[in-house]
Formats: sequence, structure tokens, C-alpha cells
Amino acid sequence: MAMTDFTPAETATAPPHPRTPRLRDWLAPPVPGSALLGWAGPLLVTALAALLRFYRLGSPKAVVFDETYYAKDALSLLKFGYEHTTVKDADKMLIADPHANIWTDGGSFVVHPPAGKWMIAIGEQLFGATPFGWRFMPALCGTLAVLILARVVRRMTGSTLLGCAAGLLLALDGLSFVTGRAALLDVFVMFWILAGFGCLVVDRDRARRRLADRIELGDTSPYGPMLLHGWRIAAGVCLGMAVATKWTGVFYIAAFGLMVVCWDYGARRAAGVREPMAGTLLLDAIPAFLQLVVVSLATYLVTWSGWIFNAGGWDRGKPSSNPLWRPFEAMPKLWKYHKEMLDFHNGLHDHHPYQSWPWDWPVLRRPVAFYYTEPSGCGASKCSSEILGIGTPALWWGAILALVVVLGIWLVTRDWRAGSAVLGFSAGWLTWFPSAFDDRTMFLFYATPMVPFMIIAIVLALGYLMGPERPTGPRRVIGAAVTGSFVLVVLANFAYFYPILSAQVISFDAWHDRIWFKSWI
Repeated sequence: MAMTDFTPAETATAPPHPRTPRLRDWLAPPVPGSALLGWAGPLLVTALAALLRFYRLGSPKAVVFDETYYAKDALSLLKFGYEHTTVKDADKMLIADPHANIWTDGGSFVVHPPAGKWMIAIGEQLFGATPFGWRFMPALCGTLAVLILARVVRRMTGSTLLGCAAGLLLALDGLSFVTGRAALLDVFVMFWILAGFGCLVVDRDRARRRLADRIELGDTSPYGPMLLHGWRIAAGVCLGMAVATKWTGVFYIAAFGLMVVCWDYGARRAAGVREPMAGTLLLDAIPAFLQLVVVSLATYLVTWSGWIFNAGGWDRGKPSSNPLWRPFEAMPKLWKYHKEMLDFHNGLHDHHPYQSWPWDWPVLRRPVAFYYTEPSGCGASKCSSEILGIGTPALWWGAILALVVVLGIWLVTRDWRAGSAVLGFSAGWLTWFPSAFDDRTMFLFYATPMVPFMIIAIVLALGYLMGPERPTGPRRVIGAAVTGSFVLVVLANFAYFYPILSAQVISFDAWHDRIWFKSWI
């Protein structure tokens, strides 16, 4: 099934008369095709993603890169409710004995909120403080992100084929694969941002249908009817969890807030509302602020409950004996804690051998070696085993072209799908530039949250190339051939890089063949 034509409400020069029975289909065309296939295809792609991410998940049996922080912080949240300091050799002790006593006295100063570490803690609760245990939830969220993306793209394009292609590309992205198999925070940021975006896309369709129904039932207000946006509350929770994992999620709240207001204005204008701008500002913008910003803030504060209600956390002091008073009592100290966290991030200028700048990320100039050893057992005189945090080159380099294409299409047609792809990518990329100019230390895996929007841009570009499903013709054939070829190239590229993404033991020569540039070492 091919991508449907542009939604008429986004491209027509004038909307139909609001009394016509076509208004509902005009504002929110139903997703065509079989509902069964619409779930079966994405679920099959998700099963492949699960197989890739969970296979040998406990290998290497070691603390990989920044797992040294988050695996132990998650374990301390389970035990104490807040991040606790550990002994010097805690990593080795945990690998040797998951039940080892690694704790010293006092709370630990942390520089990221606790939500992502609470999620890692779920896996440790289920499977113990083992590499598999602390990697379980990253793998699960990385897998579920594939399902979410496939379903969201299907809804956006009206194409099960393009939805499955999007999910498959995310399953085959090297950076998403690596961050989804390590106890780091970035895969959770990606998961919650994508989930929040998905909620907003669902809300867009449902709100437009309700708008059409209310107008067809006789609502004659010059501002249009006031609509409920329940899915935006869910989006607020998801985006709050993103911010409660890493503060960078706040940029998506701002970006998506502007996006939904533009969507609301477009819907009211397309429906023939006489005062669409005033209606949007009066009836949509304020509720959107409450649903996205206020709900996100409340969600964020809830994730700090362990620190708020327990004694012993960093600079927490002794909580009040009245549990109801503890949140109010803790706020000044929590504010001070956040200022210290912000000062740390603003002062993070230490040189790191794997640091890179945002303009390096799309071209993959400087990946991150999460793990590297030279073991024996490959049948050669010298062997290598590496986890290289790098995106699949064919996908990332193709995304650069696709983003240029969809940006141009958005500038010409104002297609909301193209605009959302560019906006989601920009919120995860351009917002890092001020910190880069300030010489802050940063890494390629910070780009993980923008990967789904790169893929949305790719499948949109491929959908534009193929055109509508009918009538068929040379454009359709050429577009399908290009689409299939691109997916196969990405698949082959991922398969080629797989050994250095998953710590397989290979010969040094085989490893070196996969290191295409000196900057990758």
C-alpha cells in the first residue's frame, strides 16, 4: 500500500463548505487498508527488533562505558530510594557477585534526573544486578520504539508498507541498536519523545473528527467549538518522563507545543471557522499549555519522590515527620540541587577522546567506543571485540538528503508530515549548537532521540517519490524500486557492521575493514 495523497486540509487553497458531509473525511481521512495487516506488519518488524536487541544481551559480561554510573544508580534507587555512593571497585564487585555490598555512607550527587535510572531498576529488580538485568529495559524500550514508529508512520502516511519500512529502518539503525543494549539514558529519552509524538498524532486525528462532527451538528460559533484533547495529557506524561530522564527533553515540549497549536489553527481554518486564529488562541493554546507543560512538570516532580520522601539523599537532610508536608519542605532544597546540576552541565568542558560536535553527528564523523578488548578465540593472531556507538551509515547519510527534500516540500506545500519530521529532528539537533559553541563536552549518542524523525523524513521522501497507490505508472515502479533498494542497502550495511556493534570476537583485520575512517578509531 502506498502513501495516500496529501491531506486536503493541508494543501487545498480553500476548504469545502463546513456543512458538506465530506468535512470529517476532509479533516482526518481514515487510514486505508486492513486493520489486521496494519498491526501484523509492525508486530513482525518489532519481533525482528526484539531478536536483534535481546540476543546475547548479557554479553559482554562487563560494565560498558557509562553503565558504570547508571547501573549502580538504578540499584541504589531500588535499595534506598535515592542515588547512593559506592565503593571504588563496585563495578568489579558487581560483575563477580550481583549481591555484593557496594555501598558506602551518604547520598551521591547526580547530574541527571532519576526517571531513566528507575526504568533500569525495573530490569535489575526482575533479573538481578547483572549485565542482562540492567540492559533489559533499554532493550525493551528500544524494541517498543520500533512498534510505535511503525504505527505512527502508518497513521501519518496511510500506508502500512511505509509504516513497516520506518520500523524496520529503526530496528536496523546502529546507534539505536547500541543504545538499546546498554544501560544508558538516551534510549529512554528517544522512547518517551517518540511515544509523546505518537500521542499527539493520534490526538490530531481524533480532535479533527470531533471538530467536524460538532460543526456538522450546527456549532456556529465564530471561533469554533472547544474540544477535548485527552491524548495530549498522555503526551504530557510521556514528555515529562523524557525530561525526567534527561533535561534535553524540554526542547521537545517547546517544539511540540508550537506544533500542536499550528495543527489546531490549520484544523479550524480548514473547517471554515470564521475566526480560526482567535479560536485557536482562546480554546486550544491555553489547554495545550496545561496538558503539555503542567502535566510534564507534575510527572517530572513525581519521579523525584524517592529523594523527596527519604532521608539520606544528596543534600536532602532529615525529612519532616509529616509525610504530607515533605514535598513542600523539599522544594527549596530540590531547587538548589537543580542549580548545582545545571552548574555541572554548564561547566562540563573536559576533553574526552570520543567527544564530537552536533555538526559532526549527521555525517558520523566521531562515534563512541563503548567497549573494546583484544581477546583470543577468533582463529587469527590478533582479535578484536568492540561495541561502537555509531549509526548505520547508509541510513544516516540517506537521511541528510531526505531531510533536505522534506524541508523543501514543507516550504512549498506546508504538509504537516514534512514539517513534523523537520521539527523533531531540529529539536534534537539544533538545540545542541549553543552548548557546542560554548565548548561543552558532548557525544554522538546524544543524537539518539532525533533518529526516529530522520527515519520519518526518509519514508516521507520515499513516499513522495512513489506517489499515490493509483494510478500505477513508471513513477510508481521507479519509486518502489528505489525504496526497496534503499532498505536492502541499509539491511546489508547493518549486517556488515553488526560484529562491531555487538562485541562479537572477530579478527583484527575484519575489525579494521569496518573502521572506514581514522576518526572512527
